[in-house]
Amino acid sequence: MEVQTQSDGAPGFSLETVGEATLVVQLSGAWRLQKSAASASPVQKALETSHIRSVRFDAKALSSWDSSILIFLTKVTELCRQKDIVTEREGLPKEIRRLLELAEIVPEQEGARQTTDRPSFLAQVGTTTTGSYISLAEMLRFLGEVTLTFAQLVKLRARYRTADLFLIIQECGAQALPIVTLISFLVGVIMAFVGAIQLQQFGAQIYVADLVGIAVVRDMGAMMTGIIMAGRTGAAFAAQLGTMKVTQEIDALITLGFSPLEYLVLPRMIALCLMMPLLCLYSDLMGVLGGAAVGLWMLDLSWTTYYHQTVHAITLTALFGGVFKSATYGVLIALSGCLRGMQCGGSASAVGEAATSAVVTSIVFIVTACGALSVVFYIIGV
Repeated sequence: MEVQTQSDGAPGFSLETVGEATLVVQLSGAWRLQKSAASASPVQKALETSHIRSVRFDAKALSSWDSSILIFLTKVTELCRQKDIVTEREGLPKEIRRLLELAEIVPEQEGARQTTDRPSFLAQVGTTTTGSYISLAEMLRFLGEVTLTFAQLVKLRARYRTADLFLIIQECGAQALPIVTLISFLVGVIMAFVGAIQLQQFGAQIYVADLVGIAVVRDMGAMMTGIIMAGRTGAAFAAQLGTMKVTQEIDALITLGFSPLEYLVLPRMIALCLMMPLLCLYSDLMGVLGGAAVGLWMLDLSWTTYYHQTVHAITLTALFGGVFKSATYGVLIALSGCLRGMQCGGSASAVGEAATSAVVTSIVFIVTACGALSVVFYIIGV
């Protein structure tokens, strides 16, 4: 007889050979996950060093148990299966036998266990490249589907609820005014303050109005509005569509014969494309007022002087250029938010990941588009 050493109350077992071909595994103690688990190595050694044809279990000395004993018994069963040894489970409690049978009926899924092997550098590069290619293909496919959806809108065949459109317009427009007011005003104040410190050295503080007006109207108003809406509305679009996908509402729409792009994506894109130019104009006004506050308070400029200097510096070409940029940013934000929402997985954590990815994608697209449009406007002389 071979007995495995154990402390009082700890999980343990002893091995006893009955006859010449039967090994009895006598379980004892409290088999709990909180305590150190018993190793199956003695059983493996006994099966390798003797001509065992059957293994029998005895659980009379077993005081309590949980899933830790199932792990041990599964390992022993696997060792017996590899050596074509019969296992007799009559000595085990009925509950343990049923759990073992259930574990054998439902096999372990491939890849369910986490591996500690770290892939090589080339494997990581290949995986990243493949993922980027798949993401780009999905993005282009989504863009094509949205284009076809807009074609349906032009033909007056798109199906969506007008009430939903007006609700989204309210969420994207009126409800965004407080945050746009605050950020745009503060950006105007910061730009005017930084410019005033430098221009005062040359007695040219009057040109603070030119600096703030041109910068806000041409680029900063549209960009700040785009970044605000990316973090506020783009993430909301992704979270809303992601939640609908998790709760299978999108699948229900498809089952009922509705196109999710027409019913869900199209109203959001229309609303954001309509509201972004208006929010940009409002942001330009708040930025100029922020610069005026610094001019009046710090530089002792009169309101009339600052107003005329700003009007003289700003041109309609610059104003319409900024509005055009804001409309472009609105399209990119809506596309990014809806794309990440439609790509959302089936878990609650996937909704948060989709919202985060929507914000990051929107900001990257906005900055890239800003640089590209600035180059184009310079080339055409705008």
